[in-house]
Amino acid sequence: MESKEEKLQEMHEHNHGEEHIHEGHHHSCEEMECCETVEVHEDLLRIVNETMPEETELYDLAELFKVFGDSTRIRILFVLFEAEVCVCDLAMALNMTQSAISHQLKILKQSKLVKSRREGKSIFYSLADAHVRSIIAAGREHIEE
Repeated sequence: MESKEEKLQEMHEHNHGEEHIHEGHHHSCEEMECCETVEVHEDLLRIVNETMPEETELYDLAELFKVFGDSTRIRILFVLFEAEVCVCDLAMALNMTQSAISHQLKILKQSKLVKSRREGKSIFYSLADAHVRSIIAAGREHIEE
């Protein structure tokens, strides 16, 4: 099995090849941002190897960010920033069907972004924790730069 250094070197060499394939398109290095010479920075690679999270954590993080990639789910989160609400209130507030809202809430709940509690015949939803608010706040800050 090859070491992290060997994998990074291989990736580095691959990424410095003549052609790059990105989403099915071929690009030469002239039209992309590439290094003109292959110069391996060992100290940097060592830091990268020591600080890179495990593959499973990277995957989980990417999956979490995919959940934020839907404007309906973002709209639901904005409603939940203000109050704990039931599905019928969310449907009314966002002018959508309860079934469409319910589908999105299931995804948000699976990602531990929202939580629910039953009260009588209603299920109330709220933000799971303060992280949700700070993730959205950081995103808004970033796009407003």
